[in-house]
Amino acid sequence: MTVPQDLANLQSKMNAAVREHWKAFLIEGILLVIFGLAAIIVPPLASLAVTILLGWLFLISGIVGLALTFWARQMPGFWWSLISAVLAVGAGIILLAMPVQGTLTLTIVVGAYFLAEGVATIMYALEHRRELSERWSWLLVSGIMDLLIAAIIITGLPGTALWAIGLLVGINLLFGGSSLIGMALAARKG
Repeated sequence: MTVPQDLANLQSKMNAAVREHWKAFLIEGILLVIFGLAAIIVPPLASLAVTILLGWLFLISGIVGLALTFWARQMPGFWWSLISAVLAVGAGIILLAMPVQGTLTLTIVVGAYFLAEGVATIMYALEHRRELSERWSWLLVSGIMDLLIAAIIITGLPGTALWAIGLLVGINLLFGGSSLIGMALAARKG
């Protein structure tokens, strides 16, 4: 059985690679923290930037999808691929042409996501409280926090569209960057 040995070997190689490139992780972490703080300080600008970025991603992926769909038009599912690509192009054009309205739509989707995630997390915590012993309460609190975030976003519409996405992206970048900085500093010492 070589699976544990292969896993240990892979883990050893990963640790060596992180130690060797710890400066790159540190620089990336610092940049993510800076961008995260900027997004937290100016969330309307970050929200708009995220909407425009998504618009470009949809547009480019849709154009590539159209090209590939017509290139492989003999493949099964041509019409589904065509519809998907056209929808992506359309979504991209709409987000780029009307980024403020796009931000509002994205904020509604994010609010609905937090609502669904909160309900699912609470239900999971309640259903598995015996197996999770005292740890189930952490899941319950997480679900309640998701519901609280959803309530703030949804009840504050359309005003929350100005800041919600930018703030959430900023927080994500801040924590992601902080974890990279921590990992880089730990690897430097190791």
